[in-house]
Amino acid sequence: MKSLISILLLAATLAFAEPPETIQRVTLDERVVVTVPVATNRVTTISLPGPIAAIDAVGVTSDGKTPGQFQLAHTKGSSFLSVRALARKAATNLNIRWNKRTYVFELVESDTPVLALNLEDRTTTETVQPAPQVTPTRLLALLDKAKAFPLLKKQRPEAVVGAEARTFGDEPQVTDFNDYEIRVEEVIRFNPEDTLVFHVTLRNKSDQEIRYLPESFCVRVGNRLYFQSISDAPGVLPACAASTVYFAVTGTPDGGRNELSLKNDFAVLVTRTSPPPPPPDISTNAPAKPVQPVRSPKGEQ
Repeated sequence: MKSLISILLLAATLAFAEPPETIQRVTLDERVVVTVPVATNRVTTISLPGPIAAIDAVGVTSDGKTPGQFQLAHTKGSSFLSVRALARKAATNLNIRWNKRTYVFELVESDTPVLALNLEDRTTTETVQPAPQVTPTRLLALLDKAKAFPLLKKQRPEAVVGAEARTFGDEPQVTDFNDYEIRVEEVIRFNPEDTLVFHVTLRNKSDQEIRYLPESFCVRVGNRLYFQSISDAPGVLPACAASTVYFAVTGTPDGGRNELSLKNDFAVLVTRTSPPPPPPDISTNAPAKPVQPVRSPKGEQ
């Protein structure tokens, strides 16, 4: 069941993907091709954990005078390179040799580029500090603290030591799903528990009730998904109405600390159980309505 939910969430992520983050962190994997959006008027820097041994590419120029689709700058022995697109709709692959392995990057011209791609060695990420063990009782207490955070911060600051908040005010981060949307109103991070509590608003834009799984909330940050550890959600969204939901994310799916900064852009996803509305009927073969004759008022010719 959990695998099915994960697949549905991933599908929703791909279907409703927002523009990529300008700064991304990716774990190196020689079995995966990493797509890197690059702009014509911005520079994208790709950084590796150590000195680059070799670079191979087609349609890439290093001096700007030789024809090419991308311009690349790299100093021999350094652990990073910079690249920008020279033409619209340009695309090529960039193969980087590092630590006796070859890593493949697909460069594509885009109006929403990644400005910095920081690559991490898998052996380093596998030894990260494990996420703290947070009990369900403690998670419930964090939800309660998040709901009363402004008051606690003012009247009982000792109760929220190690916590910080980001309020979006008039500019909430919105994930739109056509007939409903999820708006991130506030995020509170409790650092000792490595837990982020999300205060979100679900708004139903249709005249049909929408049902969802309360335990299925997750957050997309960059190209990673973080699944909820607890939530306070009704599971139903009435027609043409809004609902307030709180849920928490603790650690990472693989058991490490997430160390997520509040400065990130967050896209919230949830598994829907009620079917989406059918697409509008745009058939042009529907019979036209008969035109009624216009009658003149009595006595007029």
